[in-house]
Amino acid sequence: MSENQNLLAEQRRALILDEVRRRGGVRVNELTRRLNVSDMTVRRDLDALARQGMVEKVHGGAVPVVEASTHEPGFEAKSALELTAKEDIARTAAAMAVPGSAIALSGGTTTYALAQRLLDVPDLTVVTNSVRVADVFHSAQRPGGAGGARTGAATVVLTGGVRTPSDSLVGPVADQAIASLHFDVLFLGVHGISVEAGLSTPNLAEAETNRRFVQSARRVVVVADHTKWGTVGLSSFAALEQVDTFVTDAGLSAAAREEIEEHVPGLLVAGRIADDVS
Repeated sequence: MSENQNLLAEQRRALILDEVRRRGGVRVNELTRRLNVSDMTVRRDLDALARQGMVEKVHGGAVPVVEASTHEPGFEAKSALELTAKEDIARTAAAMAVPGSAIALSGGTTTYALAQRLLDVPDLTVVTNSVRVADVFHSAQRPGGAGGARTGAATVVLTGGVRTPSDSLVGPVADQAIASLHFDVLFLGVHGISVEAGLSTPNLAEAETNRRFVQSARRVVVVADHTKWGTVGLSSFAALEQVDTFVTDAGLSAAAREEIEEHVPGLLVAGRIADDVS
């Protein structure tokens, strides 16, 4: 880019989206100063984000899109969001997996990032209702390459069920499979989290499946970036008090961290906490 060699369009738009969500809105003139680009470049970025349904354009800037509680984005749409935050969270959460233990991974793009970090943890038994997560482990187990299949590769149990837009398997088949098992740790991705609604999702069937996951786990670890805080889906499936550890990123505000610590025994903030986050 001629105007700003240090930022690609995708990086600029990710920064803009984060500002919109964190502050509840941005103005074009503020973004031009912060990003050191022209008004035209910022407006093009806002146009692109608006076309993707990420922001709503208003006179002089943009505000967050207010989504219906039943709106469920697809896996690909969510994969492009908060990439750095998800990697930070995955790295921190992976350190909690004990070799030889039985763990569960729910569906979601953050648990998908975590799965890739868990490939080096030996002798795991992994139960998941995520097609994407299962494929991460199955791909690692396939013979091929210089070393062939990995030694101590995870044993993976895919629950079966009906596929959701986010590539999770839900419904009676998944629920029955999960209810018959017991996990040392559940790593749980969420659509939304708040004090009032607890953990929630826009998908009623997924709420029931996640409820079974929580009931079958000795320890519940929520992995969610800061944009999930304050979001409320159609159906709640667990209270904050049922969470043992909440792993999030440095974008979560200090006020939100204080609220969470009042209800959750463990809060881990992955990445550096920026001085200007409040």
